[in-house]
Amino acid sequence: MKKFVLALTAASTLAFGTFAGQGAAQPAEHSQNPGFQAAFDQRIINQIDAENIYDTIDYLQQTPRVAASEEEYAAVQFIKETFEEFGYEAEVQPFEFFGYTSPHTVELFVGATDLDPRPFTYTPSGEVTAPLVNAGLGLPADFDGLDLSGKIALIQRGEISFGDKVLNAAGAGAEGVIIYNNGEGVINGTLGGANDNYVPAVSITRAQGEELLAQMDGNEDVTVSLTILGAESGLRTSHNVIASKEATNRNKDTGKVITITSHHDSVPGAPGANDNASGTAMVLELARVMKNVPTDTELRFITFGAEELGLIGSRYYVNNLPEEELDRIAANFNLDMVGSRDAGDLVMRTVDGQSNLVTELTQASSLRLNGEATPYARGGSSDHVPFGEAGIPAALFIHSPLEPWYHTPEDTIDKISIEKLQDVAQIVGTAVYNYARFDSQGPKEREQKKVAEEMYFEQNIK
Repeated sequence: MKKFVLALTAASTLAFGTFAGQGAAQPAEHSQNPGFQAAFDQRIINQIDAENIYDTIDYLQQTPRVAASEEEYAAVQFIKETFEEFGYEAEVQPFEFFGYTSPHTVELFVGATDLDPRPFTYTPSGEVTAPLVNAGLGLPADFDGLDLSGKIALIQRGEISFGDKVLNAAGAGAEGVIIYNNGEGVINGTLGGANDNYVPAVSITRAQGEELLAQMDGNEDVTVSLTILGAESGLRTSHNVIASKEATNRNKDTGKVITITSHHDSVPGAPGANDNASGTAMVLELARVMKNVPTDTELRFITFGAEELGLIGSRYYVNNLPEEELDRIAANFNLDMVGSRDAGDLVMRTVDGQSNLVTELTQASSLRLNGEATPYARGGSSDHVPFGEAGIPAALFIHSPLEPWYHTPEDTIDKISIEKLQDVAQIVGTAVYNYARFDSQGPKEREQKKVAEEMYFEQNIK
């Protein structure tokens, strides 16, 4: 359990009035009437139903949703139809990327023994049975005088990239490559990108590699059979799903936009209940809750594809917005892995580690609701990054430390906490609404105070 330092007294009477980010309007905190703010919080809280979020997670986590797969597209259609059920016009935004399909069969036999190899991302498919040759570290000099035509190279990890080792071996005539570790454990590696000059490549442990070397050093002819099937590189299509709630009264429209986002894809083999059916389901629930509340700001709900492959969907979305549209976005609230019972406490991550409109709105909200402010620190690796890089105040909402089931087949619905879902949805929902509701709905007098950043900090971040 992390400890949060709260250096405030009479916290319920403080208001946050000065915020970073593109001239955004002040959130309507009213220090002279705390009950006034509580009433607006309850307008959102009373409508949030974590059971809805849980049920949506359960639906989405029935199968992995790998980017550009049929399963991901089925999730896209479900998200679109759910937005439409709530009364939104939902847009499905396709985008292409150069992707890789992992192999369905990977085998490496020495005699009758399968060494249980790991494939490298971007390895091509192939079936090779050939003598094994020691190629050292796979440096260009290691191939001097070696005849690798029709053979398989055994290479140790280190010095240069996996991709360069494979290219060097292929250039010397090798028809396959085995890379063994130089430390403990297995290698889960990538060749860095597709290349027509690659040959089938797998990894094994250090102990397995050293055993093969010992056999060759004993003047044994070692023949191995390497099989990789189903690996494929090429253009793929994934999709973002976008639904917007325009300002209720155009005469009082601030012209600003708040984006509430998540990613709907998962990694291969993982049902992705927490990563990230939880964030997607919460975006949908907040869209339902916000649909009919009066606002003077546009609320834009987006789920992105291909996050797990490098934030591809969110980068496509941000990079293709006109400058005037980017200037309208006041904040990005990005929800990623927000429901695991086995993860730590709620934290925020910003691209530069600095406070911004999102962190300040959220700290005010969590302070009101829970008596302590949600901490923040520097962090990337999710869809808030393209927004932050574009100069938009943005933060990732996640629990830290991560659960042990992260990116595994055990990321399933039974690990989801309804209590955590309710907590995050309430904090984010009230923070968003505090900015987006009509300023004219209450007193104009505001005590404008900015709480010093050092008054909130997170200890023991992992």
